[in-house]
Amino acid sequence: MSSHVDVALIGGGIMSATLGTFIQQLEPTWTIAIYERLSDLAQESSNPWNNAGTGHAAFCELNYTPEQPDGTITVTNAIKVNEQFQVSRQFWSYLVEQGILPEPKQFINPVPHMTFVWGAENVEFLRRRHAAMVAHPLFASMEFTEDPAVIHSWAPLLVLGRAKSQPIAATRIVGGTDVDFGAQTHDLVRGLTARGATVHTEQRVTRLKRQKNGNWQLRIRNEVGGTPSVTTARFVFVGAGGAALTLLQSSGIKEIKGYGGFPIAGEFLRTSDPEIVGRHHAKVYGKAAVGAPPMSVPHLDLRIVDGEASLMFGPYAGFSTKFLKHGSLLDLFASLRLHNVFVMLGVAFKNFGLLKYLVSEVLATRKKQNRALLEFAPDVDADKFEKIVAGQRVQIMKKDANGKATLQFGTEVVAAADGSIAGLLGASPGASTAVPIMLDVLERCFPDRIADWQPKLQAMVPTYGKHLASDEALIASTIAETSKALQLT
Repeated sequence: MSSHVDVALIGGGIMSATLGTFIQQLEPTWTIAIYERLSDLAQESSNPWNNAGTGHAAFCELNYTPEQPDGTITVTNAIKVNEQFQVSRQFWSYLVEQGILPEPKQFINPVPHMTFVWGAENVEFLRRRHAAMVAHPLFASMEFTEDPAVIHSWAPLLVLGRAKSQPIAATRIVGGTDVDFGAQTHDLVRGLTARGATVHTEQRVTRLKRQKNGNWQLRIRNEVGGTPSVTTARFVFVGAGGAALTLLQSSGIKEIKGYGGFPIAGEFLRTSDPEIVGRHHAKVYGKAAVGAPPMSVPHLDLRIVDGEASLMFGPYAGFSTKFLKHGSLLDLFASLRLHNVFVMLGVAFKNFGLLKYLVSEVLATRKKQNRALLEFAPDVDADKFEKIVAGQRVQIMKKDANGKATLQFGTEVVAAADGSIAGLLGASPGASTAVPIMLDVLERCFPDRIADWQPKLQAMVPTYGKHLASDEALIASTIAETSKALQLT
């Protein structure tokens, strides 16, 4: 059985859903098909229990504001991430106004974002970070305090049971959010199918092959034992999480050469106990342990999923050779190629401390995990938290500008020179910046159409083509308008 579509989206998560929605708005006559190997959409990184749902805006995540050797705090990356999230909020606002996304509270809710530290040295660091951030209009509303009484009023669990002699400090931005990207994915795909797109679950794309006419052939295996099929497409996007690497390798495009994947597993502790949840209405990030990867920054998060509030603490990082939560232990080995094996060995050699840390996390007992929770929230009953296995992340390994093997914490679009195929590698900030990432895909893969699309793109994202972060008045109006549209005020 064979078929043909204009656009094939591999992976049924937030990235494919976002790109498909953009394309359908820009080119309503194009045929779109989504292929997902599991029985439902958004079951990997887009699932609400496989990510923190923070709505990453760099309000609370310390890895976006590194400290330099001279003690200064660099906020460049924080500004970039926040601006990206403002772009996402604009697109979601447009979709709500158009009726494509439903009542906003089904996928986004207001939740303050906080950073919390203890120890004199960390308190001093947070004070300098606050001073550096609050000077920019995007972070002008950030509050800072060392007063335990104030911190107690913001998030009681951080203070109750803590030694009064321990120096503590916190920052807070009230305008943070909690986002359920699983719900949003389902909503976006419902909008896509209502306008003609097709969704094929339990269908695994096993190979991508370029045809002589420039189209791509997708070989597809039915995961429940049905007949294999073949689809051809003019454009292919690989948004399959950790599986994107091997699929792009199968395509043979030269742009994927040299890339490897470093898998990091994760676990969280979760509770829905009303007595505990009722005392913590915030997302609170701390400092990562020495040697821990940036994605392992500890955080105690309020989550709102299907209208129910829960708290998650973690993540507890670990190591697995799987590239997906529902993947195979052979995934890492299947990604080895002559062009990336030395890069991967170089990264492993340079990051032996990280490997040692991940192994120690794998071997950590529940008692040790509870100690980490109680260090953050001393007065909670750790036995009321259950352990859940979170999603699998695959970090990028490649050569840097100097030709040295490096492990990259972030996301990166890899696209063929002719724009006929693109894929997304990497992890955090991931879902929160799906909109600007997919705009990047459109610009790189359809450069000849961007000029014609410009008016529609600006209707969907009013600041498209503008540098939001450099315009204080535009920042204020954009935040006010999207807060109203998304019912965050």
